[in-house]
Amino acid sequence: MEQIIATVRDFGGALVVVPEPGGDFPELAWGDAFFYYAPDGQLPKNVQPYGTVVTKNYPDDTASDLDLPDRRRVNIHVDRTTFRELTGEEPGRLDRIYDYAVTDCVMPHPVYGALGWISVVNPAEKTGELVVKLLRGAHEDARARFARRQEHGR
Repeated sequence: MEQIIATVRDFGGALVVVPEPGGDFPELAWGDAFFYYAPDGQLPKNVQPYGTVVTKNYPDDTASDLDLPDRRRVNIHVDRTTFRELTGEEPGRLDRIYDYAVTDCVMPHPVYGALGWISVVNPAEKTGELVVKLLRGAHEDARARFARRQEHGR
């Protein structure tokens, strides 16, 4: 996971936030990573990250068994077409039942899949390169949204 975080840090304009004790983030977020497009290096306001690395279960998100040792999950927001290609489903209409604890497999996010998020627990041989490609695409999408907001003075 450190390699994925380091790779995203190298994307032009990327801001990688990894909350630690004593900071402004709640304890629950400590140790996780949040990826933003922020060329000024400032945490964007009113913008969700385009990707995350989660290191533990959250109260409403336990299906991936992230409290077990050595488990991490990369989460990436993708466009509708990419979501469909990766999952065979439409965001908003997920019909299949998934085992969200399976590793090295792309699937809808267990909580936010309906909103176009995919996830991979412990990306490795089968999904490692794809995860980086998807993060790069999500970064470029975030960059384009940033440019549109700048263009419209927001």
